[in-house]
Amino acid sequence: MSKRSIFGAAILVLSTAATGNASAQDAVKIGMVMPMTGPLAAAGQQVLAGARLYMKQHGDTVAGRKVELVVRDGASSGETGKRLIQELIVNDKVDIIGGGLTADLFASAGLITEAQKPTVIMISSTTAVVGKSPFYVRASCTLAQSSAILADWTMKKGLAKAVTLVTEFAPGLEAEETFTNNYKAAGGQIAEAIRVPLRNPDFAPFLQRVKDAAPQALFVFVPSTQAATFAKQFVERGLDKAGITLIGPGDLTDDEALPNMGDAMLGVVTAHFYSAAHASAVNAAFTDAYRKEAKDGANFMAVSGYDGMHAIYEALKRTSGSADGKVLIAAMRGMTWESPRGPMSIDRNTGEVVHNIYIRKVEKTGSELRNVEFETFNNVRDPRVAAR
Repeated sequence: MSKRSIFGAAILVLSTAATGNASAQDAVKIGMVMPMTGPLAAAGQQVLAGARLYMKQHGDTVAGRKVELVVRDGASSGETGKRLIQELIVNDKVDIIGGGLTADLFASAGLITEAQKPTVIMISSTTAVVGKSPFYVRASCTLAQSSAILADWTMKKGLAKAVTLVTEFAPGLEAEETFTNNYKAAGGQIAEAIRVPLRNPDFAPFLQRVKDAAPQALFVFVPSTQAATFAKQFVERGLDKAGITLIGPGDLTDDEALPNMGDAMLGVVTAHFYSAAHASAVNAAFTDAYRKEAKDGANFMAVSGYDGMHAIYEALKRTSGSADGKVLIAAMRGMTWESPRGPMSIDRNTGEVVHNIYIRKVEKTGSELRNVEFETFNNVRDPRVAAR
Protein backbone atom coordinates (compact mmCIF):
# COMPACT_ATOMS: atom_id res chain seq x y z
CA MET A 1 0.00 0.00 0.00
CA SER A 2 1.34 3.45 -0.88
CA LYS A 3 1.96 6.14 1.74
CA ARG A 4 -0.89 8.15 0.20
CA SER A 5 -3.27 5.19 0.59
CA ILE A 6 -2.21 4.64 4.18
CA PHE A 7 -2.75 8.32 4.94
CA GLY A 8 -6.17 8.23 3.30
CA ALA A 9 -7.16 5.17 5.29
CA ALA A 10 -6.06 6.83 8.52
CA ILE A 11 -8.17 9.90 7.74
CA LEU A 12 -11.18 7.68 7.01
CA VAL A 13 -10.82 5.94 10.38
CA LEU A 14 -10.49 9.25 12.21
CA SER A 15 -13.42 10.81 10.38
CA THR A 16 -15.57 7.83 11.30
CA ALA A 17 -14.49 8.15 14.91
CA ALA A 18 -15.33 11.87 14.85
CA THR A 19 -18.73 11.77 13.18
CA GLY A 20 -20.26 8.35 13.54
CA ASN A 21 -19.90 7.70 17.20
CA ALA A 22 -21.48 10.43 19.34
CA SER A 23 -25.04 9.43 18.63
CA ALA A 24 -24.26 5.76 19.28
CA GLN A 25 -23.11 6.33 22.86
CA ASP A 26 -24.99 7.53 25.90
CA ALA A 27 -21.83 8.60 27.72
CA VAL A 28 -19.69 11.58 26.80
CA LYS A 29 -16.15 10.25 26.99
CA ILE A 30 -13.32 12.57 28.01
CA GLY A 31 -9.92 11.12 27.22
CA MET A 32 -7.11 12.46 29.40
CA VAL A 33 -3.47 11.70 28.53
CA MET A 34 -1.52 12.90 31.55
CA PRO A 35 2.06 12.34 32.76
CA MET A 36 1.26 9.98 35.61
CA THR A 37 4.82 8.65 35.72
CA GLY A 38 8.18 10.15 34.74
CA PRO A 39 9.72 13.51 35.72
CA LEU A 40 6.43 15.45 35.32
CA ALA A 41 4.23 12.90 37.08
CA ALA A 42 3.17 15.16 39.93
CA ALA A 43 1.69 17.66 37.46
CA GLY A 44 -0.48 15.03 35.79
CA GLN A 45 -1.65 13.64 39.11
CA GLN A 46 -2.60 17.11 40.38
CA VAL A 47 -4.54 18.00 37.22
CA LEU A 48 -6.42 14.71 37.38
CA ALA A 49 -7.23 15.23 41.07
CA GLY A 50 -8.65 18.68 40.27
CA ALA A 51 -10.76 17.29 37.42
CA ARG A 52 -12.11 14.47 39.57
CA LEU A 53 -12.95 16.89 42.38
CA TYR A 54 -15.05 18.95 39.96
CA MET A 55 -16.89 15.82 38.82
CA LYS A 56 -17.53 14.75 42.40
CA GLN A 57 -18.98 18.15 43.26
CA HIS A 58 -21.09 18.51 40.10
CA GLY A 59 -22.05 14.92 39.39
CA ASP A 60 -21.29 12.66 36.45
CA THR A 61 -24.33 13.61 34.38
CA VAL A 62 -24.57 16.79 32.28
CA ALA A 63 -27.50 17.77 30.08
CA GLY A 64 -28.88 14.25 30.40
CA ARG A 65 -25.65 12.52 29.40
CA LYS A 66 -23.25 10.57 31.58
CA VAL A 67 -19.67 11.84 31.67
CA GLU A 68 -16.87 9.29 31.72
CA LEU A 69 -13.14 9.90 32.17
CA VAL A 70 -10.74 7.66 30.25
CA VAL A 71 -7.26 8.25 31.67
CA ARG A 72 -3.98 7.18 30.08
CA ASP A 73 -0.42 7.64 31.36
CA GLY A 74 1.67 9.58 28.86
CA ALA A 75 4.78 8.82 30.96
CA SER A 76 6.10 12.40 30.45
CA SER A 77 6.87 11.49 26.81
CA GLY A 78 5.57 13.33 23.73
CA GLU A 79 5.93 10.25 21.57
CA THR A 80 3.92 8.14 24.01
CA GLY A 81 1.37 10.91 24.42
CA LYS A 82 0.70 11.15 20.69
CA ARG A 83 0.19 7.40 20.39
CA LEU A 84 -2.21 7.34 23.32
CA ILE A 85 -4.23 10.27 22.00
CA GLN A 86 -4.63 8.43 18.71
CA GLU A 87 -5.75 5.29 20.56
CA LEU A 88 -8.27 7.30 22.57
CA ILE A 89 -9.76 8.73 19.38
CA VAL A 90 -9.76 5.57 17.26
CA ASN A 91 -10.18 2.75 19.79
CA ASP A 92 -11.86 4.33 22.80
CA LYS A 93 -13.91 6.73 20.66
CA VAL A 94 -13.64 9.62 23.09
CA ASP A 95 -15.59 12.80 22.41
CA ILE A 96 -13.28 15.30 24.14
CA ILE A 97 -9.56 15.40 24.97
CA GLY A 98 -8.16 16.73 28.25
CA GLY A 99 -4.81 18.01 27.06
CA GLY A 100 -1.56 17.56 28.93
CA LEU A 101 2.01 18.28 27.91
CA THR A 102 3.20 20.64 25.19
CA ALA A 103 4.98 17.83 23.34
CA ASP A 104 1.80 15.71 23.24
CA LEU A 105 -0.25 18.60 21.89
CA PHE A 106 2.25 19.68 19.25
CA ALA A 107 2.53 16.12 17.96
CA SER A 108 -1.22 15.43 17.99
CA ALA A 109 -2.55 18.71 16.58
CA GLY A 110 -3.15 17.39 13.06
CA LEU A 111 -4.77 14.24 14.40
CA ILE A 112 -7.10 16.16 16.69
CA THR A 113 -8.03 18.63 13.95
CA GLU A 114 -8.84 15.85 11.49
CA ALA A 115 -10.96 14.03 14.07
CA GLN A 116 -12.59 17.30 15.23
CA LYS A 117 -12.07 16.53 18.91
CA PRO A 118 -12.45 19.52 21.26
CA THR A 119 -9.34 19.64 23.42
CA VAL A 120 -9.09 21.53 26.69
CA ILE A 121 -5.45 22.18 27.60
CA MET A 122 -4.90 21.69 31.33
CA ILE A 123 -1.08 21.55 31.64
CA SER A 124 0.77 23.06 28.69
CA SER A 125 1.85 26.68 29.17
CA THR A 126 3.45 27.18 25.75
CA THR A 127 1.81 29.95 23.71
CA ALA A 128 2.35 28.34 20.32
CA VAL A 129 0.27 25.26 21.19
CA VAL A 130 -3.20 26.81 20.91
CA GLY A 131 -2.59 28.03 17.38
CA LYS A 132 -1.81 24.51 16.16
CA SER A 133 -5.47 23.47 16.03
CA PRO A 134 -8.86 25.23 15.89
CA PHE A 135 -10.05 22.55 18.33
CA TYR A 136 -7.71 23.70 21.14
CA VAL A 137 -8.73 25.92 24.04
CA ARG A 138 -6.68 26.51 27.18
CA ALA A 139 -7.66 26.34 30.84
CA SER A 140 -4.12 26.43 32.25
CA CYS A 141 -1.90 29.47 31.58
CA THR A 142 0.91 30.69 29.36
CA LEU A 143 4.37 31.48 30.65
CA ALA A 144 4.45 34.55 28.44
CA GLN A 145 1.63 36.09 30.49
CA SER A 146 3.61 35.97 33.73
CA SER A 147 7.13 36.40 32.28
CA ALA A 148 6.33 39.66 30.49
CA ILE A 149 4.75 41.23 33.56
CA LEU A 150 7.60 40.07 35.78
CA ALA A 151 10.22 41.63 33.48
CA ASP A 152 8.51 45.01 33.72
CA TRP A 153 8.08 44.71 37.49
CA THR A 154 11.77 43.81 37.96
CA MET A 155 12.97 46.86 36.07
CA LYS A 156 10.61 49.13 38.01
CA LYS A 157 12.33 47.86 41.17
CA GLY A 158 15.70 48.98 39.81
CA LEU A 159 17.08 45.46 39.31
CA ALA A 160 18.80 46.17 36.00
CA LYS A 161 21.21 43.21 35.77
CA ALA A 162 19.80 39.69 35.61
CA VAL A 163 20.66 36.10 34.81
CA THR A 164 18.05 33.75 33.35
CA LEU A 165 18.03 30.04 34.24
CA VAL A 166 15.39 27.90 32.51
CA THR A 167 14.69 24.28 31.72
CA GLU A 168 15.55 23.53 28.10
CA PHE A 169 12.20 22.58 26.60
CA ALA A 170 9.48 24.62 24.89
CA PRO A 171 7.88 26.24 27.98
CA GLY A 172 11.25 27.19 29.45
CA LEU A 173 12.56 28.65 26.21
CA GLU A 174 9.37 30.68 25.81
CA ALA A 175 9.65 32.03 29.36
CA GLU A 176 13.29 32.94 28.73
CA GLU A 177 12.56 34.70 25.44
CA THR A 178 9.58 36.68 26.75
CA PHE A 179 11.34 37.82 29.93
CA THR A 180 14.53 38.70 28.04
CA ASN A 181 12.77 40.71 25.33
CA ASN A 182 10.71 42.75 27.79
CA TYR A 183 13.60 43.20 30.20
CA LYS A 184 16.01 44.44 27.54
CA ALA A 185 13.35 46.71 26.02
CA ALA A 186 13.05 48.37 29.44
CA GLY A 187 16.84 48.87 29.62
CA GLY A 188 17.87 45.75 31.54
CA GLN A 189 21.05 43.71 30.99
CA ILE A 190 21.05 39.91 30.77
CA ALA A 191 24.46 38.90 32.13
CA GLU A 192 24.05 35.23 31.23
CA ALA A 193 21.34 32.93 29.83
CA ILE A 194 21.57 29.45 31.33
CA ARG A 195 19.61 26.39 30.22
CA VAL A 196 19.36 23.15 32.17
CA PRO A 197 18.19 19.67 31.03
CA LEU A 198 14.64 18.53 31.74
CA ARG A 199 15.51 15.06 32.94
CA ASN A 200 17.47 14.52 36.16
CA PRO A 201 18.81 18.07 36.44
CA ASP A 202 21.70 18.87 38.76
CA PHE A 203 21.31 22.59 39.29
CA ALA A 204 24.49 23.01 41.37
CA PRO A 205 27.00 23.75 38.57
CA PHE A 206 24.57 26.14 36.89
CA LEU A 207 23.94 27.95 40.16
CA GLN A 208 27.69 28.42 40.58
CA ARG A 209 27.70 30.22 37.22
CA VAL A 210 24.91 32.44 38.52
CA LYS A 211 26.90 33.27 41.63
CA ASP A 212 29.97 34.12 39.56
CA ALA A 213 27.92 36.44 37.31
CA ALA A 214 26.75 38.40 40.39
CA PRO A 215 23.42 39.62 39.03
CA GLN A 216 20.90 41.71 40.93
CA ALA A 217 18.12 39.29 39.96
CA LEU A 218 17.89 35.64 38.95
CA PHE A 219 14.90 34.76 36.74
CA VAL A 220 14.13 31.05 37.01
CA PHE A 221 11.70 28.73 35.27
CA VAL A 222 11.81 25.05 36.18
CA PRO A 223 8.83 22.66 36.19
CA SER A 224 6.99 22.81 39.50
CA THR A 225 7.89 19.16 40.06
CA GLN A 226 11.58 20.19 40.31
CA ALA A 227 11.10 23.34 42.40
CA ALA A 228 12.01 21.72 45.73
CA THR A 229 15.25 20.30 44.30
CA PHE A 230 16.15 23.71 42.90
CA ALA A 231 15.47 25.40 46.25
CA LYS A 232 17.70 22.92 48.09
CA GLN A 233 20.63 23.44 45.74
CA PHE A 234 20.07 27.22 45.70
CA VAL A 235 20.68 27.23 49.46
CA GLU A 236 23.58 24.76 49.30
CA ARG A 237 25.40 27.09 46.90
CA GLY A 238 24.82 30.03 49.22
CA LEU A 239 22.80 32.05 46.76
CA ASP A 240 20.20 32.81 49.42
CA LYS A 241 22.89 34.95 51.12
CA ALA A 242 24.44 36.41 47.95
CA GLY A 243 22.15 39.43 47.67
CA ILE A 244 20.44 38.11 44.52
CA THR A 245 16.70 38.62 44.22
CA LEU A 246 15.11 35.34 43.12
CA ILE A 247 12.16 35.77 40.72
CA GLY A 248 10.22 33.66 38.26
CA PRO A 249 6.85 32.35 37.10
CA GLY A 250 4.79 30.68 39.80
CA ASP A 251 6.12 27.19 39.09
CA LEU A 252 9.17 28.23 41.12
CA THR A 253 7.22 28.43 44.39
CA ASP A 254 4.52 25.86 43.68
CA ASP A 255 1.99 25.92 46.53
CA GLU A 256 2.11 22.15 46.92
CA ALA A 257 5.93 22.01 47.12
CA LEU A 258 6.49 25.24 49.06
CA PRO A 259 6.14 23.76 52.58
CA ASN A 260 9.15 21.53 51.86
CA MET A 261 11.41 24.29 50.51
CA GLY A 262 12.35 25.92 53.77
CA ASP A 263 12.68 29.51 54.93
CA ALA A 264 15.31 30.28 52.29
CA MET A 265 12.37 30.88 49.94
CA LEU A 266 11.06 33.75 52.10
CA GLY A 267 10.90 36.89 49.99
CA VAL A 268 10.99 35.13 46.61
CA VAL A 269 8.84 37.06 44.13
CA THR A 270 6.84 35.32 41.42
CA ALA A 271 4.17 36.23 38.89
CA HIS A 272 1.38 33.72 38.44
CA PHE A 273 -2.32 33.23 37.81
CA TYR A 274 -3.07 31.36 41.03
CA SER A 275 -2.13 31.14 44.67
CA ALA A 276 -3.66 28.80 47.20
CA ALA A 277 -3.70 31.88 49.43
CA HIS A 278 -5.87 33.84 46.97
CA ALA A 279 -8.49 35.65 49.04
CA SER A 280 -11.93 34.71 47.72
CA ALA A 281 -14.84 32.60 48.90
CA VAL A 282 -14.63 30.48 45.76
CA ASN A 283 -10.96 29.68 46.38
CA ALA A 284 -11.48 28.99 50.09
CA ALA A 285 -14.15 26.41 49.22
CA PHE A 286 -11.95 24.88 46.52
CA THR A 287 -8.80 24.56 48.65
CA ASP A 288 -10.76 23.09 51.55
CA ALA A 289 -12.51 20.53 49.34
CA TYR A 290 -9.30 19.64 47.51
CA ARG A 291 -7.41 19.01 50.73
CA LYS A 292 -10.17 16.76 52.02
CA GLU A 293 -10.42 14.84 48.76
CA ALA A 294 -6.78 14.65 47.61
CA LYS A 295 -5.20 14.67 51.10
CA ASP A 296 -2.85 17.39 49.88
CA GLY A 297 -2.72 21.14 49.31
CA ALA A 298 -4.16 22.64 46.13
CA ASN A 299 -1.89 24.22 43.54
CA PHE A 300 -2.11 25.76 40.06
CA MET A 301 -2.14 22.37 38.32
CA ALA A 302 -5.10 21.24 40.42
CA VAL A 303 -7.05 24.41 39.64
CA SER A 304 -6.27 24.00 35.92
CA GLY A 305 -7.83 20.53 35.95
CA TYR A 306 -10.79 21.85 37.93
CA ASP A 307 -11.35 24.74 35.53
CA GLY A 308 -10.81 22.54 32.50
CA MET A 309 -13.64 20.31 33.63
CA HIS A 310 -15.80 23.36 34.31
CA ALA A 311 -15.33 24.48 30.69
CA ILE A 312 -16.39 21.04 29.45
CA TYR A 313 -19.46 20.80 31.69
CA GLU A 314 -20.69 24.30 30.88
CA ALA A 315 -20.16 23.76 27.14
CA LEU A 316 -22.21 20.56 27.26
CA LYS A 317 -25.00 22.49 28.99
CA ARG A 318 -24.91 25.09 26.23
CA THR A 319 -25.10 22.44 23.52
CA SER A 320 -27.86 20.49 25.31
CA GLY A 321 -25.51 17.52 25.57
CA SER A 322 -24.22 17.53 22.01
CA ALA A 323 -20.55 16.58 21.78
CA ASP A 324 -20.23 17.52 18.11
CA GLY A 325 -16.70 18.90 17.83
CA LYS A 326 -17.43 22.19 16.06
CA VAL A 327 -20.48 22.95 18.17
CA LEU A 328 -18.78 22.12 21.45
CA ILE A 329 -15.60 24.09 20.80
CA ALA A 330 -17.69 27.10 19.78
CA ALA A 331 -19.54 26.83 23.08
CA MET A 332 -16.26 26.92 25.02
CA ARG A 333 -14.88 29.98 23.24
CA GLY A 334 -16.07 33.21 24.81
CA MET A 335 -16.92 31.48 28.09
CA THR A 336 -16.43 33.55 31.28
CA TRP A 337 -16.63 32.45 34.92
CA GLU A 338 -15.38 32.98 38.46
CA SER A 339 -12.64 30.45 39.16
CA PRO A 340 -10.72 29.75 42.36
CA ARG A 341 -7.95 31.74 40.59
CA GLY A 342 -10.27 34.75 40.16
CA PRO A 343 -12.13 35.92 37.04
CA MET A 344 -11.20 34.04 33.88
CA SER A 345 -12.39 33.57 30.33
CA ILE A 346 -11.53 31.78 27.09
CA ASP A 347 -10.93 34.20 24.25
CA ARG A 348 -13.61 33.83 21.58
CA ASN A 349 -11.21 34.30 18.66
CA THR A 350 -8.07 32.46 19.81
CA GLY A 351 -9.20 29.90 22.40
CA GLU A 352 -6.52 31.32 24.72
CA VAL A 353 -7.03 31.79 28.46
CA VAL A 354 -7.49 35.31 29.84
CA HIS A 355 -7.10 35.80 33.60
CA ASN A 356 -5.47 37.91 36.29
CA ILE A 357 -1.74 37.71 36.91
CA TYR A 358 -0.69 38.31 40.49
CA ILE A 359 2.69 39.40 41.78
CA ARG A 360 3.28 37.29 44.89
CA LYS A 361 5.90 37.11 47.62
CA VAL A 362 6.68 34.08 49.76
CA GLU A 363 5.76 34.94 53.35
CA LYS A 364 5.23 32.94 56.50
CA THR A 365 1.69 32.83 57.88
CA GLY A 366 1.89 31.15 61.24
CA SER A 367 4.14 28.18 60.56
CA GLU A 368 3.28 27.93 56.83
CA LEU A 369 5.01 29.39 53.80
CA ARG A 370 2.49 30.95 51.41
CA ASN A 371 2.47 32.87 48.13
CA VAL A 372 0.93 36.15 49.25
CA GLU A 373 -0.44 38.27 46.41
CA PHE A 374 0.39 41.98 46.63
CA GLU A 375 -0.21 43.35 43.14
CA THR A 376 -2.82 42.40 40.52
CA PHE A 377 -2.81 42.79 36.74
CA ASN A 378 -6.36 42.29 35.50
CA ASN A 379 -7.52 40.26 32.49
CA VAL A 380 -4.06 39.54 31.11
CA ARG A 381 -3.82 38.27 27.55
CA ASP A 382 -0.81 36.48 26.19
CA PRO A 383 1.45 39.24 24.77
CA ARG A 384 2.80 36.95 22.07
CA VAL A 385 -0.73 36.30 20.80
CA ALA A 386 -1.61 39.98 21.03
CA ALA A 387 1.49 40.89 18.99
CA ARG A 388 0.22 38.73 16.14
